[in-house]
Amino acid sequence: MKMPFGTVNVTQKSKALIREILDSNRLSNGKYVRQLEKEFAKLIGTKEATALSSGTDADALALAVLYDFGASRGDEVIVPALSFAATGNAVLQAGFTPVFADIDRKTLNINPKRIAAAITKKTRAIMPVHLMGKPAEMDAINRIAKANKLFVVEDAAEGYGARYKGRNIGTLGDMAAFSLYVAHVITTVEGGMVVTDKSEFAEVLRSLRSHGRACKCEKCVLNISSGYCDKRFKYGRDNDIRFVFERIGFSSKMNEVEAAIGLGNLDDYKPIIKKRRQNLKYLMGGFNEFNEYLATIDEGPDEEIGPHAFPVILREKADFRRDELTNYLERRGIETRTLFASMPTQCAGFKFLGYKPGDFPEAEYIGKNGFHVGVHQELGEKHLDYFMDSVKQFLSKHIR
Repeated sequence: MKMPFGTVNVTQKSKALIREILDSNRLSNGKYVRQLEKEFAKLIGTKEATALSSGTDADALALAVLYDFGASRGDEVIVPALSFAATGNAVLQAGFTPVFADIDRKTLNINPKRIAAAITKKTRAIMPVHLMGKPAEMDAINRIAKANKLFVVEDAAEGYGARYKGRNIGTLGDMAAFSLYVAHVITTVEGGMVVTDKSEFAEVLRSLRSHGRACKCEKCVLNISSGYCDKRFKYGRDNDIRFVFERIGFSSKMNEVEAAIGLGNLDDYKPIIKKRRQNLKYLMGGFNEFNEYLATIDEGPDEEIGPHAFPVILREKADFRRDELTNYLERRGIETRTLFASMPTQCAGFKFLGYKPGDFPEAEYIGKNGFHVGVHQELGEKHLDYFMDSVKQFLSKHIR
């Protein structure tokens, strides 16, 4: 049997839209991107959504918005030590300095008790990550942010379907960044989305994704229909607004074909989330059998974990290595992923920041001892039972 980590959902609706788009010859950012933004914002529960070319760009551009609201280059953003490297990369790409805080091993998320010690006069924002769809402790994080006049930008790349105290992940900070990469519940193949309730943030995002140009209307008649724009020469007859650049920007637009794939995914969102959540809960319940040697995350009374994937962490008493278990699973057709790493101390690219091994013991433990497997909608109980039976067989051979 095979248990692949993920799947890609390209619906018949998406295929029909793609054919229509190709026949129209209007392939760049246009009306279908606008439609995806509107529907995505409605799904998450925010007023605004801005489509971008990747989830990493979503993180980076959300942070870059802050330059219009008092931040300066080189200011600091507090992030969890444990995450996919995109989180730290995006902070640097936005022109800020990442300052890392250790995690709580039980939640995999940033430990609010570690945030206060990381705040300096240069701190401008906190970027919590809802790792594996487990909501971060947003009440505590928002209290710290409010007390220190900091922005909160959620990294919600894995947060689809997650809820915290009755609210959707993505609605709990000033902005939230989602990934639309193929590994996620909603995909455009590549892509990202920033959601917010603040129209002034969305306006800046639309400028940032197109090189920082002054064009930042929600709907661009020049881009969509080559129509007349009465704002085109608002800066004077020799200054076409499309070539007036108000800020340092990015090239991060989503195209129409990608949007078409995303629109099809939105139609299937609820049944996909339901199936994935069933799979996640099934594994969470069944894995209690291995609790002596292997841990996973728990769902608290005030939250719903987004069904991104199923994390597994070797306990300290386990007398086997992660690679022994994952290699055993891979040989049996069960695809695994490591549970990321401590960015500042286990990812060579961040070495220049000067952190040293031991600075983030909880994140480093997960980086050495954690992995995850898929719970996607094409998996059934036979796949999940096969995975758990394989773990059981491994343990029977390796526990002394």
